[in-house]
Amino acid sequence: MTPQRAARSGSGNSSVASGRTWPVARHVPKLNPSPDVAVSLEVNGLSHAYGDLPVLQDLDFRLRSGSLTALVGPNGAGKSTLLHLLQGGQPPQLGSMTLGGEQLECCRRRVALMPQRSEIDWHFPITVKGFVGLGRRRGKRSGCCDVEGALQRVGIGALAGRRLDRLSGGQQQRALLARTLVQPAELLLLDEPCAAIDPPTRTQLLRLMRQLADAGMTLLVSSHDWGPDLDGYDHVLVLDGRLLAQGSPQAVRHTLGDMHLGNHRCG
Repeated sequence: MTPQRAARSGSGNSSVASGRTWPVARHVPKLNPSPDVAVSLEVNGLSHAYGDLPVLQDLDFRLRSGSLTALVGPNGAGKSTLLHLLQGGQPPQLGSMTLGGEQLECCRRRVALMPQRSEIDWHFPITVKGFVGLGRRRGKRSGCCDVEGALQRVGIGALAGRRLDRLSGGQQQRALLARTLVQPAELLLLDEPCAAIDPPTRTQLLRLMRQLADAGMTLLVSSHDWGPDLDGYDHVLVLDGRLLAQGSPQAVRHTLGDMHLGNHRCG
């Protein structure tokens, strides 16, 4: 997301601009894994603004290795900005980010971002296999899968030779995920992977994300909504510029109430 797009999103769709009010927890507990659980990502005091427009304010959270975390909140909450900061698209103005104890700017190749589908030119003249192979450009070492393996893992191996512009919405999301999997990363950042796809495809994608986490990868998955599928995640971060709540799905619901942030049902 460019600063211009983020600023427009923040000024036009935030909970303040739209007149909505969101409950603010009196105390937002940090996710502090027990000493015998490895911490993958740690964020402390992270703040960022575009000009005079604050987007993220004083974020503190930890993600343990091999966990699946949902990042939820309304449009303009700063979710995409946070993911791009974690991926290295731009440095944060305040705060620190570490991955496995190392400063994140020193290990960017260990982080892979799956962007929103709207950020891709789906009419580019390339095959699905060629598109997924573009994920290898960040390094010679493969990720958890090679190109063929990634296509098979996301269930579109039979579409390898199809043109990119012939894919359905769900197939596009799978191709994006496959392109992410071929990158040599241990932290996967997925920006609204379940937006605008049918319920069976959402269920399949969530199942695949669960499998990746169980295999040891750390996933942070953004959405502007939450629903029953949220229970499939290990942790939830509720963001609206600040962290309103974080913890297990049950703990977050207890803190904020059973709210619906938007119209999608991915979590």
